[in-house]
Amino acid sequence: MIRIAIVDDHAMVRAGLRQFFADQMDFAVVAEACNGREALDIVRKGEVDVIVMDISMPEHSGVDALAAIKARAPDLPVLILSGFPEEHYATTLLRQGASGYLNKDCDPEEIVKAIRTVYRGRKYITAGVAERLAEGLSGGGDAPLHEQLSERELQVFLRLAKGESVGHMAISMSLSVKTVSTYRTRVMEKMKLESNSDLTYYALKNGLIQ
Repeated sequence: MIRIAIVDDHAMVRAGLRQFFADQMDFAVVAEACNGREALDIVRKGEVDVIVMDISMPEHSGVDALAAIKARAPDLPVLILSGFPEEHYATTLLRQGASGYLNKDCDPEEIVKAIRTVYRGRKYITAGVAERLAEGLSGGGDAPLHEQLSERELQVFLRLAKGESVGHMAISMSLSVKTVSTYRTRVMEKMKLESNSDLTYYALKNGLIQ
């Protein structure tokens, strides 16, 4: 039996997935959460085999949660099920430890296939994502600038783009203001941007925030 935790801030999405998974003989939904902080509480209990998680959530996003989950339980598969198209986040999050990435518009049967795949310890990568990863390895194509960011840099970038202050970030991420400021400087350099408003514009233009 594959024990699954569903992490999404929309109750209807969680209910829909729970109902669909109930039809799978080898699936058991053992926990639910509406943000990344609650997802971490689930991980601490250690009674789950696969986490199916959104990335756009209030308080503690899936991007933040992924980093924390992989730090605490590096072998726990995390399947990202997001409203954002694959080209926006998939390659970045796969490099940062996600076991798979699917858009919520995908065929429900693909979610089932993905869960069984990551449960076996393998990555679930669609053809489109595989092509983008191959382009990155070969140095071909024009990869978006945000794909060059490290795990922490991506977290800081998205928080800044949403208007969060450095001070608030330092508290919520358990980092010093100086450390967050250093990450901000690195982000600006890698993204070739000059201000927080530039970050917000980039994020909106590239569909990274809503």
